[in-house]
Amino acid sequence: MSLTDKAWKIFNESINDYHVKDDVNASLNNPYPADSLDHLLYRKNWIDTVQWHLEDIIRDPEIDPTEALSIKRWIDRSNQERTDTVEYIDSWFLNQYKEVTPAVDAKINTESPAWAIDRFSILSLKVYHMKEEAGRSDASAEHQKKSQEKLAVLEEQKVDLGTAIEELIADLESGNKKMKVYKQMKMYNDEDFNPVLYKK
Repeated sequence: MSLTDKAWKIFNESINDYHVKDDVNASLNNPYPADSLDHLLYRKNWIDTVQWHLEDIIRDPEIDPTEALSIKRWIDRSNQERTDTVEYIDSWFLNQYKEVTPAVDAKINTESPAWAIDRFSILSLKVYHMKEEAGRSDASAEHQKKSQEKLAVLEEQKVDLGTAIEELIADLESGNKKMKVYKQMKMYNDEDFNPVLYKK
């Protein structure tokens, strides 16, 4: 099984596990060994899935402002956790290919493997929820048709993105590309860098 096939399977496992309770407060019960890539992939998608639903909740036009602020803070923490997890995945890849000597003319990819996998995880959520919309019995036939058309595009995107990720991994394994990772250095959560925080 290719890495992207495995990742897609794990992402959907995480999404399905979340929807058993369909509750943003549900506990994460990661079924994979803590030192494995599978563990990181499941964790990554769980964070994405919870945040997906937080983003839905906060857009309720009748939401209490105090609750909205609390959820916004939660989303900020989630974004930091998501970034940290992506960087852990990149660390796994760096360790995986540490013995590979890049070719003299090896190029750097526009994004690291983990940030491409990040997009793959989000895509799995789009596919899941668009399938829901395409099959909604309380929606109009026009809504179902539009959702089905969008789903077809998402499925095509899954193939294209999965292929691009597999090609990147093959290039890293062969040394045709070299991996160079930069920390995201998010500033808004850091009291040393956010002027609203450090000026207080």
